[in-house]
Amino acid sequence: MTGAGSGGAVRVERDAEPASAPDAGSVTVEAALGICSVVAVFLLVLGAITAVFLQLRCTDAAVEAARLRARGDVVRAERAVERVAPDSARHHTTVANGYVTVTVDVRPLGNVLPIRLRARAHAALEPGVAGSGTPEGGRHEAPSGVPEAPG
Repeated sequence: MTGAGSGGAVRVERDAEPASAPDAGSVTVEAALGICSVVAVFLLVLGAITAVFLQLRCTDAAVEAARLRARGDVVRAERAVERVAPDSARHHTTVANGYVTVTVDVRPLGNVLPIRLRARAHAALEPGVAGSGTPEGGRHEAPSGVPEAPG
């Protein structure tokens, strides 16, 4: 302190901190790491939500295609898969033992991740449809072995 004779003003001198303190800038680094962590979690959640919606679209496409194919409408079944399924989806149709099975699968991020979403739908072929084994208006056995009336 100085200035007893300088008009009553008191001046306080402070010691300056050294410029190279060990924790200088640590708040900035912690904030940057925190922001990066929040962004990473956000992207993971967004990816999971996208995967759920892609799975639902694959399921809808498989069900619609199986239903149409079971009725014998092959062209509309193909169009349904193209319209409902995700853009990069692939589908496969199998007809065996009076049933049609449609499988739709997609890789959510192309070939970036080794994840494949797959949906499968089954439907019994209608009487008279090729591969059903039952002629139009014919009789077929119910699963319990009791003959069913044509319908």
